[in-house]
Amino acid sequence: MKKEDLRIIFMGTPEFAVGTLKQLVENNYNVVAIVTQPDKPVGRHQDQLQQSAVKQYALQQGIPVLQPEKMKDPVFIQQLQAYKADLQVVVAFRMLPEIVWAMPKFGTFNVHAALLPNYRGAAPINWTIINGETQTGVTTFFLDHNIDTGRIIMQESYSIPDDADVEYVYDGLMALGAKIAIRTIDLVIAGNGHVTSISQEEIAKKGTVYHSAPKIFKDTCQINWNQTVKQVYDFIRGLSPYPGAWTFIKKETNSPLVMKVFKSRKTLRPSNKPVGSFVTENGKLFVCCKDYQIELTFIQLSGKKRMKAQDFLNGFHNIEEFTCLSK
Repeated sequence: MKKEDLRIIFMGTPEFAVGTLKQLVENNYNVVAIVTQPDKPVGRHQDQLQQSAVKQYALQQGIPVLQPEKMKDPVFIQQLQAYKADLQVVVAFRMLPEIVWAMPKFGTFNVHAALLPNYRGAAPINWTIINGETQTGVTTFFLDHNIDTGRIIMQESYSIPDDADVEYVYDGLMALGAKIAIRTIDLVIAGNGHVTSISQEEIAKKGTVYHSAPKIFKDTCQINWNQTVKQVYDFIRGLSPYPGAWTFIKKETNSPLVMKVFKSRKTLRPSNKPVGSFVTENGKLFVCCKDYQIELTFIQLSGKKRMKAQDFLNGFHNIEEFTCLSK
């Protein structure tokens, strides 16, 4: 089989998925259509529609776009069947019903931004960093009835530096995901649709604790200062630059303010005040954690711009009178 003969439908929504779609298009794979989420209302009055990153790229390339509200919609199913796809490739998309993932004769594979069976779920990059992992990667696997549990086709590792945030790992895995997707498709072509895969149960190591990667909500992002400086540091970078770790800061009986923290540094300065206390010294801002103080370097107070902590201190002289409230 030649790659021009393999009819591919691509499914994805955010910029992370564009990296793979772009590689497919630029390397002349036969992408016959894409499926992405419906346009989202945005703006103060919700009167403007925002197209997904995948849709924008597909329209530029003249690729047909399908945007079902519901994946089991009979009209959508009919449209999908009409494209007679041999293979579906999924990157950062919603859960698919069996009627969709079982449709192509060679199946549907997903590109997941973690080394399965570790970090199954919607936010693997965030949770990998939050948990202080030094290694992650990308997995391609065939979809089945459950979330991220299908048979693994291929995996590749990626190192996480100690100062890496979500943006750094996101960009690295987006490029790696595109490469591994191409290699997986080439395996499908070389085997005329038959690809060796292995069940996740077979590769799971006895005694190993595997983490989940659930969706991140606003409450998830509240900082717990009653942890070690390393745990707080990893938590902050695991949510930076988006959606951003945050804390309530409070002065006596005043209403609490919300402060977001985007960047920080670990220190070996002992926490000589109660957990959550602010300390300032030489134009630097610190907070006491369970063991040591952490330096906050980029922050944003509610209603204000994101700024360096040094600039913040120039206009906020009484910060030591406030306390960070723990989760």
